[in-house]
Amino acid sequence: HKENRLIFEFTKHASEVISERGIPVEFVERVISGPELTLQDAGDPDLIHYLSKIGEHDGRVLRVIVNIKSSPVRIVTAYFDRSMRGRL
Repeated sequence: HKENRLIFEFTKHASEVISERGIPVEFVERVISGPELTLQDAGDPDLIHYLSKIGEHDGRVLRVIVNIKSSPVRIVTAYFDRSMRGRL
């Protein structure tokens, strides 16, 4: 069967911070293709937060913020969210 893959692009900001933070693109792809938790952004209805634990990164939670209204979907930013540690 064909894998259902979300078509997305990185904003310039997202590309820069992912590189600066040493977050592999594969981790970002994994989180948005199969999040453990999705949350609506508190301030912007176009943004969805995708969160998942990353086993290879000591189980830390990667938060990927995505603009779902753009086409293709745009990844706005991504970071390891210390406040979610132990909560997923």
